[in-house]
Amino acid sequence: MPLKPELMTEIEQRLDETALDRVEEAVEHIVAAKERGGKVAVVTGSGPNVHEGVTTLIAEMMRVGLVDAVSTSSAVVAHEMGGTLDEVKRCPGKPLGIPPEILPRGGEFELSLVDDDTLDAIERYMPLDRDLIDRLRAAEGKTIIKAAGNLGYPMGLYLEWLSNEISVLAKSRGLSFEETAGLGADPRTMIGVGARKGLPVLVTIPQLVGGGAVGLCIGDTISLHERASRLAHMLDDADVIIESAVALTQEVHDGPFERYTGHGMWSAWTGHYSYSLEGKTLIRIDLDPALNTVWEAERGGGAVQQAIAEGLPKTKLFKVPFRMEMSGFARHEGSIPIVGDIGAVWPLIAYHAAKRLGIALGFISAPQDTEAGKEMRRQIVKEVQPLDREQMLKSL
Repeated sequence: MPLKPELMTEIEQRLDETALDRVEEAVEHIVAAKERGGKVAVVTGSGPNVHEGVTTLIAEMMRVGLVDAVSTSSAVVAHEMGGTLDEVKRCPGKPLGIPPEILPRGGEFELSLVDDDTLDAIERYMPLDRDLIDRLRAAEGKTIIKAAGNLGYPMGLYLEWLSNEISVLAKSRGLSFEETAGLGADPRTMIGVGARKGLPVLVTIPQLVGGGAVGLCIGDTISLHERASRLAHMLDDADVIIESAVALTQEVHDGPFERYTGHGMWSAWTGHYSYSLEGKTLIRIDLDPALNTVWEAERGGGAVQQAIAEGLPKTKLFKVPFRMEMSGFARHEGSIPIVGDIGAVWPLIAYHAAKRLGIALGFISAPQDTEAGKEMRRQIVKEVQPLDREQMLKSL
């Protein structure tokens, strides 16, 4: 979608004053980092990051030099391999002859609404049930836009097949799964632009379990030790780390090699590699108001650090559902919590940072429930293509 200042004004109205102030503060740190030649890393979850166009926006920010590294989930990698978002037709599976016991709750089966060229490319690689496709096309059903691949036939099954080949190819060349798949992925995906520009895009260890066989193959391709080390070096290089609607981030930014929160102390003690979050800016975009409650409690008198020092249970102390990542985040002097919809927060950050730095963005996201957001989702379906296996092999 093209940039429209009036769209930014509309989006700003969806956030409260505190969130807007925090967005401005985040932009200041991003701009300052880029102006001194520093780096920005992003840690994304799946789900809303895909549906709100955030992963596509991050890919554009990577293309223009605003983002230098990404860690994400295996589900996001699977969706980007399928084209990020696609159209599917949902039909009752039983009348089509699909065994009811393998159908998900609701009993529906999905047809990936891809063009004939894509079907031909898939059929060159694996058997394709054209009769089933014809019956799905003729059946009554509902057409929706959703995260690409997944349970749609044949795209979801194709990605499961393809993931095993990608893993073998990656292992034989000393690459990660993400790097290898990225060579054939659309350049408007994070893995695609990452592979083309040599920017790291890695699945975090807590997020290896999504995406079906894709997640398993990502986990099998490089060892946990190597993955943890690569992620640590990525965060070590960053001046600003932005966390976007992702759980278990304490196991990411406070991972086994990080000294500031203490987890990497023994690695440093024994002379092995370690790094520190000290001096970095840690931005977290989240809808959970408890994040801000705990952050303010720490700013108001060091309550989180005191609880840790005295071994007190933080959930009972703060009377909020206490997620583990709140601990390291709240205690970090450079942390900025932005409590708000990522669909609104991200385009504001991207727009204002790019404007300050004189960078032209070719794509901007918008909240999916707005008219602009609906147009954006249709644009992604139309323009962002599934992984091109032949291109991947040629690049290798």
